[in-house]
Amino acid sequence: MTTTLATADVGALLQLVPVQRAGFALLLAAVGLPVVGVVIVGLDIMPVRFAMMHVALLGIAVGLLTGLDPMLCALVACALSGAGVAPLARTPAGLSGAMGLLMSLAIAAALLVLAVSGVNASGAFALLWGSILSVGTADLVVLGALGVVVPALFLWRRRDLALLLYDRELAQCSGVPVGALTTVLLVLVAIAVAGAIKLTGALLVDALTLLPALAARRLGSSLKSITVWAVGIGITVNLAGFLTALWLDWPPGPVLVLTAGAVVLAVHLVPERRTTSWRAPASVPHSSSH
Repeated sequence: MTTTLATADVGALLQLVPVQRAGFALLLAAVGLPVVGVVIVGLDIMPVRFAMMHVALLGIAVGLLTGLDPMLCALVACALSGAGVAPLARTPAGLSGAMGLLMSLAIAAALLVLAVSGVNASGAFALLWGSILSVGTADLVVLGALGVVVPALFLWRRRDLALLLYDRELAQCSGVPVGALTTVLLVLVAIAVAGAIKLTGALLVDALTLLPALAARRLGSSLKSITVWAVGIGITVNLAGFLTALWLDWPPGPVLVLTAGAVVLAVHLVPERRTTSWRAPASVPHSSSH
């Protein structure tokens, strides 16, 4: 009886427009954001997530101060920051340092704006915890664009991306436009973090980006298979986590993280059958010996 009642409650909730919009947003996010996670893991740029969280807070603070849409300001701030640090990303270590600097400057500027402007700081920080039922048309447009652009980029420049994720120097020697491609990837990562803020909050954005990629790299043996696995896991986690949150009347963000984390742990119990690095491209040009 309890199960039937709970199921009926979920069915009634799914008739509500905000719930339907939130579910659709999670489906769109599951197409593009896990692929962004593949980029984060492949380039070994874990600090980028934390830096963009702070940049998003700065954008939100500026939006509240100026009366503009806070989420739009966060999106623009993250995109510009991603492009701005790209020239410093000569190596993964250089990128990590750049992200550390960006994170420190962004949070300092955000706190300064909030302090001197009299803006309600709790309103800015609340957005970092997510508000999935407040997803609007603009959020769906951003997530839909990511769902198209990111997979399309992977299909269009698959060989170049595979080389870049495998070895930056090898990619450069092979004629890959490393600088331009890195800039594009960093901008996409930044936009993805900003675009997912309302879904899980910036502090829990890993559920939609990094965690599906971590599970996928265990199951895939090439960039293509890892990407497909990441999207499949993302869709499964997002739907299962969202329905579970509705059923139990729990906040969706933490439930999505715990669901994705459980999948990652379960996948890592599967014996690893390959010996090559998951980032190795399917066909890396070998140097001739003559």
